Amino acid sequence: MILNNTPLQTLHADFAGLTLDEALIALRQRFDGRIAFSSSLGLEDQVITDAIFRNGLDIDVFTLDTGRNFTETYDVLDATRQKYGKPIKAFYPQTAAIERYVTIKGINAIYESVENRKECCYIRKIEPLNRALQGAQVWITGLRAAQSTYRADMNLFERDEQRGLLKFNPLLHAVTSDLWTYIRKYDIPYNKLHSEFYPSIGCAPCTRAVAVGEDERSGRWWWESHNQECGLHDGTRAPVRKAA
Repeated sequence: MILNNTPLQTLHADFAGLTLDEALIALRQRFDGRIAFSSSLGLEDQVITDAIFRNGLDIDVFTLDTGRNFTETYDVLDATRQKYGKPIKAFYPQTAAIERYVTIKGINAIYESVENRKECCYIRKIEPLNRALQGAQVWITGLRAAQSTYRADMNLFERDEQRGLLKFNPLLHAVTSDLWTYIRKYDIPYNKLHSEFYPSIGCAPCTRAVAVGEDERSGRWWWESHNQECGLHDGTRAPVRKAA
């Protein structure tokens, strides 16, 4: 069994310059444990999903249904399942946790404080993600350096020390125009909100369209003056946030 302690420098060297298809095939050949891909059903993730399904790779594809997604996001999920005829497992928040949060703090408590918003993100996204990644050796993401300054210094391979797995960001250096070329080439379903200036799409209450010149993720949690992240990727930098 090839373990997660493979030097990152070795992985970077071996995978640098590979196409997406080549990289995913090589990843499946190199690691014999469970490989999981978390899809937000955004542009990058639709490209990766296509490459996984089109090449018939043994990689689990899952998505997080927070319960507050856009209707257009559900349309993409349905269209993707119909196109490929492959399962995309949905992970949901724990019902008791959501009920408690909304009962005590209210459905729109996210706007009242950063702490409330982060607790909501933990309940709706981070805790389900932790469950989805249990037993995985490698976690594939659709992170791109061009999405924000926060993501600009991420690497092709990273270690998620909190979850004890290897994280692979195969589209880290991809540019948006190339993604659209790929989408059109393979006739891949995509979220119609992308055509309405929503480059990054999360929960409906937490996402707005962006203006020309803004970072792609500036429409996420726009009312807060901080990096537009929910905490899903804190495992490579800091302890995974726990709910209050």
